Amino acid sequence: MNNRNQNAKIIFGLKVKQLRMEKQLSFAELARASGMSVSYLNEIEKGKKYPKEGKLAILADTLGVKVEDLTSMQLPKTLAPIGDLLQSNFLNELPLDMFGIELVKLVDIIANSPLRVGAFIATLVELARNYALREENFYHGAMRAYQELHHNYFEEIEEAALAFAQQHQLDTHQGPIGAETLRSILENHFGYSIDPEGLLEFPALRNLRALYVPNKQQLLLNHQLSDIQKVFQFGKELGFSYLQLADRANTSSLLRVQSFDQVLNHFKASYFATAILLPREAFIADLREFFAKPRWDGEAFLGLMQQYNASPEMLFQRLTNLIPRFFGIQKLFFNRFVHNPAVGRFVLDKELHLEGHHHARSNGLSEHYCRRWLPLTLLEDLHRMQEEGKYVGTIVGAQRSHYYGTEDEYLCFTLARPSSPTPDQNVSVTIGLLINDQLRGKLAFLQDPAIKLREVNLTCERCQHQDCDERAVPASYLERREARRRVQEALKRAMGD
Repeated sequence: MNNRNQNAKIIFGLKVKQLRMEKQLSFAELARASGMSVSYLNEIEKGKKYPKEGKLAILADTLGVKVEDLTSMQLPKTLAPIGDLLQSNFLNELPLDMFGIELVKLVDIIANSPLRVGAFIATLVELARNYALREENFYHGAMRAYQELHHNYFEEIEEAALAFAQQHQLDTHQGPIGAETLRSILENHFGYSIDPEGLLEFPALRNLRALYVPNKQQLLLNHQLSDIQKVFQFGKELGFSYLQLADRANTSSLLRVQSFDQVLNHFKASYFATAILLPREAFIADLREFFAKPRWDGEAFLGLMQQYNASPEMLFQRLTNLIPRFFGIQKLFFNRFVHNPAVGRFVLDKELHLEGHHHARSNGLSEHYCRRWLPLTLLEDLHRMQEEGKYVGTIVGAQRSHYYGTEDEYLCFTLARPSSPTPDQNVSVTIGLLINDQLRGKLAFLQDPAIKLREVNLTCERCQHQDCDERAVPASYLERREARRRVQEALKRAMGD
């Protein structure tokens, strides 16, 4: 049996199993309705049998679907990682049978818990592709996949945040929630002791925002934190306490990751913080008003952040939570760049892709990201203003980015700001929305001529664009590929082919 036939059997079996479970049918009930034996149906779901045409039609009719839907290789999103696994080279590079693992059993495990285990498998495929084998990369990659499989929306955290806000009478209609309000709740309701200058005596921890000391239930803060940063740190601690997330890292950022649960709980606490600070219903109403504007208004976009006393990261995280679910804008990406002007280096340290993997992605090859990307352009503008001695807070921009050689175009919003508490760096956050019919029906200002259209690519090393003033380095990858092609042509001639 070839791999293609086995893959088809596995995918077919998964679809049958999912449809049977959706209809809440036992094996015995499906057997009676279809006239097939329980053992035969069990073999189908395990990926070991594939029915002939007559039985296919009966099974499809019993499950209430068309035959072509049942037999296609297309999988629903919750099972998509299985398709990626079967179609990748991962199994060839790491053959499971050498380790005593049967593929059909592995697939069955995924099917029984598609979101969590699917995130695990999607990460394995990604790591195999990018050779990013450090343990923390694995856990963070699994977390991204977990978010993507949930469309980055978690109803149970939303409801917990709403209940918390009602319990403590938090109302953003009266103005943004301040740091002192959340500090008071932490101290009076959860027994925290908070030292606003607690990290001063630990110079090696100057880049940390906060440290939680569990045996004292004490939160040590970096004395340089802004009010917005304090608000978020307090909100996150409230998330750990209110959601009872015991397995956690004690540092504000994850320095040492010991388990996936730690990464997951850190994410849940952060999600909770943004959900209470930018409450769902109020923020959705404000977004509808912003999207209805006939022209792009950067000041109004900044105003959303100021209205809720939110950082750019908090604002953009909330956008990725709510836009897919409540506006039907599902194909989007988010990324965060850190720029160290002293060395001229741009590092993409956070990213998220919903409804597929989009073009603006990180690479593990130390290649130079396209300098026409809006986040890089704004970071360079920010650095130039800083060199000129101008006071610069957060700057905003919008751009339509068309990817060279494709039909894909994205509307990108970017906020760039000085980093804190590491002032020698600047940071940008970007959300990119794929321009399609869904987006055209939601954003009134999409065609605003003030939004510049630029042709972009992935990295300079892989870009064929000839007339690019922003190019950082030559197209070395393409040059090597062309050199290999010339060698192959020469070999053919030399061999008389």
